[in-house]
Amino acid sequence: MARLLLFGGKGGVGKTTSSASTAVWLADSGLKVLLVSSDPAHSTSDSLGVELGSEPTAVEGVPGLFGLELNPEAKLSTFMPKLGESLSGISTSPFASLGGLGGMFDQSAKDEMASIKEEVDQSELVLPGLDEAIAFDELLKHVENPTWDVIVFDTAPTGHTLRFLSLPELIEAWSGRLLRMMRVSGGIRSMLFGRKQSDAMKEELERFRRRVLHVRRVLSDPSTTSFTLVTIPERMGVNETVRANASLNEYELPVTGCLVNRVTPELDHPFLQRRRSEEQGHIAELKETLEIPITTMELFDSEVQGLSRLRDYGALLYGEPTKLSDKLGPYSVGERLKHSIHRGMYVEQGDGVEIIHLHFPGLEREDLSLRSEDGILFVGVNGREYSIPTTSPAKSTQVKAKLEDDVLRLEVPLTN
Repeated sequence: MARLLLFGGKGGVGKTTSSASTAVWLADSGLKVLLVSSDPAHSTSDSLGVELGSEPTAVEGVPGLFGLELNPEAKLSTFMPKLGESLSGISTSPFASLGGLGGMFDQSAKDEMASIKEEVDQSELVLPGLDEAIAFDELLKHVENPTWDVIVFDTAPTGHTLRFLSLPELIEAWSGRLLRMMRVSGGIRSMLFGRKQSDAMKEELERFRRRVLHVRRVLSDPSTTSFTLVTIPERMGVNETVRANASLNEYELPVTGCLVNRVTPELDHPFLQRRRSEEQGHIAELKETLEIPITTMELFDSEVQGLSRLRDYGALLYGEPTKLSDKLGPYSVGERLKHSIHRGMYVEQGDGVEIIHLHFPGLEREDLSLRSEDGILFVGVNGREYSIPTTSPAKSTQVKAKLEDDVLRLEVPLTN
């Protein structure tokens, strides 16, 4: 499982520059890195100078680095198809399909049904945080893929992340309106929806809720995830950063540092000196308020765009990159901004076997599965399968597997 590094903050504070330079630096250190963005403005493509899409794209000039721009809106129509089909089958009037049988219900029951139906229509399946849920669920697919070492996520502004974190509670209230409609009378749900549609609706709501909760568990696991707050030394930036840190702590997300961008350099000019003095006061306030390491980055004399400038920025944050060992780790990296990194996979040759070590922090044995097909070995993680490259064609029945201390050890026999 890849290490997940999230960079978040209000819009326009340099999250994309910080995350992109981090991804380039880690790839230059010999890691296989995926840089992910959920920004609809596609600023990550602009920062790297590479056109990214919805599938991992190799970044030319940085071996080991791939980029991906999520498009949650494109997936919205397919994320809960059964639920959408069920709701589209509801008539405008909850009792229209019942004909004369509608007279069996008193006015209070009719009013409640009409009220709930109106609420369902108004929601149109849109929940605060739903786009973020889709983005994070898609992100999790890559985090669980052991062939990546690190996933660097340039998140949407912090408020979007916080809306996602509160989504399980919103789902409870939202789905409750739908399920109340089914419980008004023992047979009413079948008459309104058809039994198959109503059952599909309930199953899809529960499946969606479980996936959201699973993503939230991964995000709150410090062995997998760390969150870096990015801000600028201005009053609004400071206030939002303090609020975001408190909210992220409430949801138990591991916030490991804060980067203050665009600090005015110390120059001999009265205007710049006044501005720098004010900024230093804001930085001091952050250091006093937040119980996390805080580092700063001075304003560059030109915009940070393109691989060369991103490497300059990364060198200031982390020092010059040095190649890391092929083994799993962990590795402590960085000078001003620090991260703990694991590799996702390490392969060594044994006596007649290929030994593959896969890093899966926090997973239980029941979360994992192993099978092979046409000589290709597949490891399943929470129902999603990933192909594991092997030197020889593999048969799962001949592979020895052992999960210990967050590492899945596979012994694959070598054949001629």
